[in-house]
Amino acid sequence: MSTEKRIDITQPLWDQNTFVGRFRHFAFISNPLLTFVPEKQLYEARDLYMKYKAGEEPEGTTMAQVVRAKQLYESAFHPDSGELQNVFGRMSFQMPGGCLATGAMLQWYRSATAVVFWQWVNQSFNALVNYTNRNANAPLTTTQMGVAYVSAMTAAMSTALTFKFVIQKRATNPILARFVPFVAVAAANWVNIPLMRQNEILLGLDVTDESGKVIGKSQVAPIKGISQVVTSRIVMCAPGMLLLPVIMERIEPKPWMQRIKRGHILVQTAIVGMFLTFMVPTACALFPQRCKLSIDTIKRFEKENYEEILKNTSGKPPKYVYFNKGL
Repeated sequence: MSTEKRIDITQPLWDQNTFVGRFRHFAFISNPLLTFVPEKQLYEARDLYMKYKAGEEPEGTTMAQVVRAKQLYESAFHPDSGELQNVFGRMSFQMPGGCLATGAMLQWYRSATAVVFWQWVNQSFNALVNYTNRNANAPLTTTQMGVAYVSAMTAAMSTALTFKFVIQKRATNPILARFVPFVAVAAANWVNIPLMRQNEILLGLDVTDESGKVIGKSQVAPIKGISQVVTSRIVMCAPGMLLLPVIMERIEPKPWMQRIKRGHILVQTAIVGMFLTFMVPTACALFPQRCKLSIDTIKRFEKENYEEILKNTSGKPPKYVYFNKGL
């Protein structure tokens, strides 16, 4: 492919300084169809990705093959460790996995038993996603993972049950009960993700200058990154969990819906799936993946880390440091 212009395969194909560019990038790697690509094909894509990166791709390799290899590699392999990710924790599985869990939570919300069970299912799925997309340079112990999982489960279930009983006693509009799952999921995200990534805060994240050279660590950086990830996750599920109750409240009395009562879960799951297909890349694109932090913030809150950065930059630190915020 000597006649074709080469690309930097390690960089996104679209401008990450714009929302549209980030949306196109995440739509590219979170396509639900990528979930069904065989493992053998994923490893073949990784091999071509690595060979192209080293300038050693086989003769006759086309740009289309390179772009496809890039898509498969970035959708399935961890960006830090390079390990093949669990299929259920990949961003490409967010739509199928999320629509099943969300559809069930919105369908079966009337009994306390159903609320507890489906919150457990959803938080188990979320814990897997958070672990799969963790920063591999700050590994968690088994105890830390267990505490994060149990804490998120407790937050989700206690929030859901509290709101459910309060609404049942005081609310006059029955549609309010349908919003309980969203409140519980939002509360649990603020517990689950920070705890699953706690070592990033405790140990600090590597930060780089604009050229990508590691110049030190920061404990404030992961706080900013995790906050953005939590916000994105809540935005990701918000349209489906907030608009679907209104939609179902309107269409459930319809004669055709009354004839397929057992099929309501399928209707809700399909609608949630449509929302998530669009919202997964939208939410991921809200903030740049390569997050930046002012050096003045580190100077103010992290004296030791600031001194280390000063040392590593010969007393001339950059105005901003950069780090990967995670997903």
